[in-house]
Amino acid sequence: MNANHTDAAPAPGGGTRGRPGRHAPTPLEPKADRETVRRHNLSLVLRAVRDAGETTRAGVAARVGLTRAAVSSLVEQLLESGFLSESGKTFSGQAGRPGTVLKLARTGVAGLGVEINVDYVSVCVVDLAGTDRVRLVEHLDNRGTPPERVFGRAAGIAARALAFAAEQDLRPVGAALALPGLVAAGSVRQAPNLGWTSVPAETPFAEALAALRPGPAALPVRSENEANLAALAELWFGGLGDVRSFLYLTGEIGVGGALVLNGELLRGAHGFAGEIGHVSVADDGPLCRCGSRGCLEQYAGQSALLRAAGIDERAGASGVAELERRARAEEPRAVAALTQAGVMLGRVLSAAVNLFDPDAVVLGGIYRPLLRWLGPPAGTELSTRVVSGLWPPGSTRLRASSPAADAARGAAALTVDDALADPMGYGGRGS
Repeated sequence: MNANHTDAAPAPGGGTRGRPGRHAPTPLEPKADRETVRRHNLSLVLRAVRDAGETTRAGVAARVGLTRAAVSSLVEQLLESGFLSESGKTFSGQAGRPGTVLKLARTGVAGLGVEINVDYVSVCVVDLAGTDRVRLVEHLDNRGTPPERVFGRAAGIAARALAFAAEQDLRPVGAALALPGLVAAGSVRQAPNLGWTSVPAETPFAEALAALRPGPAALPVRSENEANLAALAELWFGGLGDVRSFLYLTGEIGVGGALVLNGELLRGAHGFAGEIGHVSVADDGPLCRCGSRGCLEQYAGQSALLRAAGIDERAGASGVAELERRARAEEPRAVAALTQAGVMLGRVLSAAVNLFDPDAVVLGGIYRPLLRWLGPPAGTELSTRVVSGLWPPGSTRLRASSPAADAARGAAALTVDDALADPMGYGGRGS
């Protein structure tokens, strides 16, 4: 064989695309200029302060490996642009002058998160530390409602949240939508429980919000699947400790899922990973809105649970509270509905655990208050079906989500994370 042969096509400007090697050089990134390096270092310093909670210039220098002089210059720019604040003095016990304490600013740059779900809209504003500073929730049945009306209602709630944020001197620099179903390229590709197919989301919401706030500059809007954002909120704000790989399930009208591996969200080739609610557990089961039969959400979704317990399936949050009340009272039909749902959850979760080997399974949404009844049957299935033997009966690997983590907060924090990654790009934005 000719030693110079390669099956890669010639790339523009010479070289080849394909497996890197002696005859297929890896494309190089453009050389970083001074501004690029400074942008990177500003982010390093800002994240160091975020991770420490509060620290000094010397502490930042030790953490990021820059000189104190370089850190002082970067800190001054971040103070001037409103990303950091300083106060007081801290004494290290060593010789030298005490340092001023650096913290993330509690005013200025913030993020707006908007979760649009089947029977509610939740809006929050978080500051740079990810603290939930404004929260508005309205229970609205969005089924059968034209999408433009849903986005208009959500924009109205968001506009009120932004007004409350302004009273706290918070300046959101972007918005993120948390949406049920398959979300890609600014649209909801499919959301069976809303009856949506190929529905644009980002542009209609952005336009509706801008119409309600004619003065300030329009906020950039992005979108993501709501289970993905809830999983990120759990990673960032939940009580997972050292757990960095977990499967997250959110129980709502539907059942959403997300997988985090080694601290990174697994999106799949097209961004549609995690649709665990549409895993079929019974070929002859009830017809699902997705067109299949026996999907998990037909046994463990909110509507299915309420219906099985003899409660109006459209009762929403009040119906879930009634289900919990009946279960506490040990009413047989309520307990049976939860037991069956737990079994089906356990079967699907067992397959996912065998496939991905996460450290934990986190149950959010309506599953969090109902875990007392869902957990034992689901745990039995996990202990029986998971081949690793790491999920014995009563395992703490199956746990409830943190009350501090939800999709709206994850959405808002996503925008803040962008600002932390490039403070120079976000310092002048906002309402």
